[in-house]
Amino acid sequence: MTAKLDAWLADSPLGASTWRARSLAATSEPTVPSGWARLDAHLPGGGWPLGTLTELLLPRHGVGELSLLVPALRRLALADDDAARWLTFIGAPHDLHAPALVQAGLPLARMLLVRVAGQRERLWAAEQALGSRSCAAVLVWLDEVDDRALRRLKLAAVEGQGLGILLRPLRVRAQSSPATLRLLLEPTAEGLAIEILKRRGGGGERLGGVLSGS
Repeated sequence: MTAKLDAWLADSPLGASTWRARSLAATSEPTVPSGWARLDAHLPGGGWPLGTLTELLLPRHGVGELSLLVPALRRLALADDDAARWLTFIGAPHDLHAPALVQAGLPLARMLLVRVAGQRERLWAAEQALGSRSCAAVLVWLDEVDDRALRRLKLAAVEGQGLGILLRPLRVRAQSSPATLRLLLEPTAEGLAIEILKRRGGGGERLGGVLSGS
């Protein structure tokens, strides 16, 4: 049946404009598995994209964003070919709880915390870290920022080829963003819900209870 459908689409004038779910995996760009099977099934390449930006929009801090990212951070931190690379956190709104990070399997010796007060300084630090090739992952907390600054960060992420994560408030949802992947996180009674606002191949899907199981 699938072969007949593919053949029909190939001959149909609709074929070139018809999106198929399995095309999500058809990407040559590097990714790292998120560690959450239900989420990976909806991400092109089956994981967080590397060498670009992913934007997480939050209604408030502490809704589960770090728990969502921990499996990928752990994988990157322990990868043999990235033995000397940092996990860099820039402008975190609260001090990170070291015992919890250790319990999650993240090596403290590989973590770099950058404390900067101003938005301008935060953007500068993020651009340097993303483009340095010394960071396996860069997480940066940002508020209002113009499109030009975001594009500079994306160019730096392309150069550095690490995992670039922007954590931003929900109120910027209506603003355009050059991020390759854009997700909205929402805490619910069933666990963390994720709305895919933007990805290669389209968006608009909503996943419930993502952190309630692998």
